[in-house]
Amino acid sequence: MVETLSIAVIGAPGVGKTSIIRQFIYNDFSEAYTPTRSRYVYRPSVILNGNMYELKILDVPPISSFPASASQDWLDLRCRGVRNANAYILVYDICCVESFEYVKMIRQQIVENREGSSSEVPILVVGNKRDLQRQRFMPRRAVSVLVKKTWKCGYVECSAKFNWHVVLLFKELLGIAVARGMRQNHTSTRLQGALQRNRCTVM
Repeated sequence: MVETLSIAVIGAPGVGKTSIIRQFIYNDFSEAYTPTRSRYVYRPSVILNGNMYELKILDVPPISSFPASASQDWLDLRCRGVRNANAYILVYDICCVESFEYVKMIRQQIVENREGSSSEVPILVVGNKRDLQRQRFMPRRAVSVLVKKTWKCGYVECSAKFNWHVVLLFKELLGIAVARGMRQNHTSTRLQGALQRNRCTVM
């Protein structure tokens, strides 16, 4: 039986959530900006240590808040499946402080609203648009220390435009999952190894 791992990708408008996902899966990038207006689900399969896993990647449109209850998660089509995701990728634009504040808010709400032990839910904060490094609002080290030491989350910077560190960020997320274990509905999925190729195939 193929295990399924649900990953919700959340961020403010224009930070590059969809671009990151499409680079990871299709090795594709579009200069044209198309706002994400509704939730979209990508279902790539990966091979990990000879075992196949199905990823359910939720491309989540900007939401005002993390769903505080199961009913809110179900009633709002934009949020459906977000509350019970196995892991979260929170994306911000390294040149836009407002997008970082949005990630800060969502991360806090995940911790407060997730059922069970929220400390076991892997959260990776991703700073996109590294190709615009000179325009960043805060030094990388300062952000990294805040996210890793204070928020207790993983941190990676990438450039979806140039496909730089896109694979690495998914590898990092799985690394967090390995350390904490994946638990949903009392079922444990152990992930080992590292992503070795792009296009969501071999891990």
